[in-house]
Amino acid sequence: MTNKDDQLAGDNQLLGELARRNWIILVVLILLSLLFRNKELTLGIASGGLTAVCGYQWLHCSLVKALSEQGQPAVNGFQISYALRLGALVVMLLLLVAVVKVNPLGLIIGLSVVVINIMLTTVKHAFFK
Repeated sequence: MTNKDDQLAGDNQLLGELARRNWIILVVLILLSLLFRNKELTLGIASGGLTAVCGYQWLHCSLVKALSEQGQPAVNGFQISYALRLGALVVMLLLLVAVVKVNPLGLIIGLSVVVINIMLTTVKHAFFK
């Protein structure tokens, strides 16, 4: 195996860890919210977390596809996918806030799942490897 192959294997392992840890953090946050016995808060955390994790997965798939292809069509496809993803996230957040009326604090906490995960991963790789 070449050095580039080793790097790709390490990157794939890291992305897999991030994806799994997103779900673990979301479940932990939902379980912690149950301690408050507030359905609206729990719904907000679950809704925000699912939105964040799905957005992350969509971005991951778009990047993998763009990097596996070459040339301007790959770049254009990624840009279109990125714009669609942002539009879908905006629509989802508007529906959650305006129609479903989820708890705003819960929504913010749920949307932070990926950020929390990236921070934990950064600390882990900076201090424990």
